[in-house]
Amino acid sequence: MTDLSGKTAMITGASRGIGAAAARAFAEAGARVALLARSEDQIADLAGELGADTALAIPCDVATYWQMQAAVAATVEAFGGLDVLVNNAGAIEPIARLGEADPEGWGQVIDVNLKGVFHGMHAALPTMLEAGGGTVLTISSGAAHGPVEAWSHYCASKAGAAMLTRSLHLEYGARGIRAMGLSPGTVATDMQREIKASGINRVSQLDWSDHIPAEWPAAALVWMAGPGADAHLGEELSLRDEGLRARLGLSR
Repeated sequence: MTDLSGKTAMITGASRGIGAAAARAFAEAGARVALLARSEDQIADLAGELGADTALAIPCDVATYWQMQAAVAATVEAFGGLDVLVNNAGAIEPIARLGEADPEGWGQVIDVNLKGVFHGMHAALPTMLEAGGGTVLTISSGAAHGPVEAWSHYCASKAGAAMLTRSLHLEYGARGIRAMGLSPGTVATDMQREIKASGINRVSQLDWSDHIPAEWPAAALVWMAGPGADAHLGEELSLRDEGLRARLGLSR
């Protein structure tokens, strides 16, 4: 298991799903974790579970830059630095075809999934660069690379976020910033319940047993935060890759 003792990780969207599973996995690996989400009660409960010396709950809307900037400052004040940023916060509702989409709701998904990733990167960079480096991991999706019916907002935002990862690697890789993306496939989270309820496109027709547990991408993120993933800097890794699953010991 990757040893992250002495490291500090900030996880957005930490109130549930992949974010909450990642918080537990990073803490188990020895890291201190800053838990960011709009759901204040949920991240407070998770921080209480992990312990005051290990976890800090920070209510934050990643779509608002000053809140992300303040969250980085609070993390550095509490733990002395920031080594890993996990850009996990994401939204998919409202699911609708282009001609039927609500423009405001469509834009809000862009604000979270794309602008939120930029806000995290931009806010974390000064601290990481001053320390000589850091890791930025962003949750991607197969939807970043191909259209899915009624997901124009999600596909466009994930494609943009994937390009932000590549841009970060290009611009700051030589200065110690380790940027990577993780495409987890379909995961058994509340987002999948929203997709299922929409009844639109092939993903909504999947059986619940087709989805992987949130603990799988969490384990992958911990591994990516360590030197074992150095051969993949600037890349997007996919948990659909059986070779990666085997390397991480993930199996049904």
